[in-house]
Amino acid sequence: MTTRPYRLSARFVATVREPGRYGDGRGSGGLSLLVKRTARGDLAKSWAQRIQVDGRARNLGLGVWPHVSLAEARQKCVLNLVARSRGELVTGRERTVPTFEQAAETVIAIHAAGWKDGGRSEKDWRWTLANYAIPKLGQRRVDRISAADVMAVLVPIWNEKRVTARKVRQRIGAVMRWAVAQGYREDNPAGDAIGAALPKQGVRPRHLAALPYAKVAGAIATVRGSGAHPATVLAFEFLVLTACRSGEVRGARWEEMDLDEREWRIPAKRMKTNREHRVPLSTRALAVLAEASALTGPSGLVFPSPTGRLHSRAVISRMVQHLGIGAVPHGFRSSFRDWAAECTDAPREVCELALAHVNTNAVEAAYRRSDLFERRRELMEEWAAFLAGSSVP
Repeated sequence: MTTRPYRLSARFVATVREPGRYGDGRGSGGLSLLVKRTARGDLAKSWAQRIQVDGRARNLGLGVWPHVSLAEARQKCVLNLVARSRGELVTGRERTVPTFEQAAETVIAIHAAGWKDGGRSEKDWRWTLANYAIPKLGQRRVDRISAADVMAVLVPIWNEKRVTARKVRQRIGAVMRWAVAQGYREDNPAGDAIGAALPKQGVRPRHLAALPYAKVAGAIATVRGSGAHPATVLAFEFLVLTACRSGEVRGARWEEMDLDEREWRIPAKRMKTNREHRVPLSTRALAVLAEASALTGPSGLVFPSPTGRLHSRAVISRMVQHLGIGAVPHGFRSSFRDWAAECTDAPREVCELALAHVNTNAVEAAYRRSDLFERRRELMEEWAAFLAGSSVP
């Protein structure tokens, strides 16, 4: 038999296993911890406040532990008491449970604060939810969505569109976790409950198409002789020479270039890693920039589109596809990485930093404070020389 404490403690809340209602003592504002078993046999813990409103006792849900901590539940109780004294308290009966579509808008707004300005995250969230989740779940209240409802969204696309399906599940899950934290429901129907029910994704992941490094120089020659727009041609070669991502190259600005120091500083807001990245500029990369300087317009972009604006995401991809090169722009990063591993004696960390990959080993990252810039400069000069068909003396 569990001993009921006079006042709840964070330790008791975390360890209690016996179902029941556990009050927080006098002066708590009517706070209780509710512990019960779910239909699956799991233990669920939630917060409730017993409060008098207009002479009637009401039970207000305050959220689910651990999404709402003991300290946060106590704070909610105090705020409810203050709101009652002002005649502003919204009781559980009056509280409107949002639809999935309404909740999704709230969750997107919460996440948007951490997304990059001008990035694709919000657009991607809205596209996946609007095309797959909203048609079936949009008008349903978040407290009435079941695992079966989520399954109905995911099963038709689970094997056919495996990457998209995972994103849809993750984003439905994010909306449902918000609903749990707000006290609208006690479980996430897109979580473990459907993990075993969903079929195994039989389609193996497809890696982005890349060329063997021996064929990269030929691809550059093909693009240069294609008659494509000069800025697009130069952007492609610069992308290959620097082993950078397409978006980083398309958005490159002259203010980021230090030609005297032979380096390109990509600001954190334009990097996938949200960290500034310094790119050493090889002699050939500087020559490409010299050619690009003749195309400079008022936008400040190094490789402007024919209209002077930022090139679209697909412009380089469409060009290489049209020319039958057999790779996507991102694949040239793989070509560079294979060449660096097989044809140079550059240490692994130098090669990874050249690709702006973040060291996921916390201990190594703590000791590796340098970006090994000069070592990377040597490597990129070797890469440019390899593409030119010569060797560095």
